[in-house]
Amino acid sequence: MPAPAAPNIIPIMSTVPLSAPQIEKEEDTEQTAELERLHKVLIHNDDITPIDFVLVTLVRFFHLQPADAEIVTLTAHNTGLALVAVLPLTEARRRVGRAHFAASLEGYPLTFTIEPE
Repeated sequence: MPAPAAPNIIPIMSTVPLSAPQIEKEEDTEQTAELERLHKVLIHNDDITPIDFVLVTLVRFFHLQPADAEIVTLTAHNTGLALVAVLPLTEARRRVGRAHFAASLEGYPLTFTIEPE
């Protein structure tokens, strides 16, 4: 029995590259590494935001235990500034953004800043 004849197949050359250029991958890697470096989140004292609101904000958005939130709040109150957390930059930005949004809804000027560690 003879082998079946192969169908007429015409190869089509693709113009789409099989993988992204290496340059883009290197830039993405550098950007991701920069975003994931650890950063300090600092809280600044103000004379308007109530201490109770600050405590709730630290527990809710930064996941501090109530006793730790109280220490951070009192440190900021007495010295003007206190370390809240050390986080990757993307996470620090997310939490600070949520805390600032919550404070703005209540009309408080509560301020957090982010600095490289």
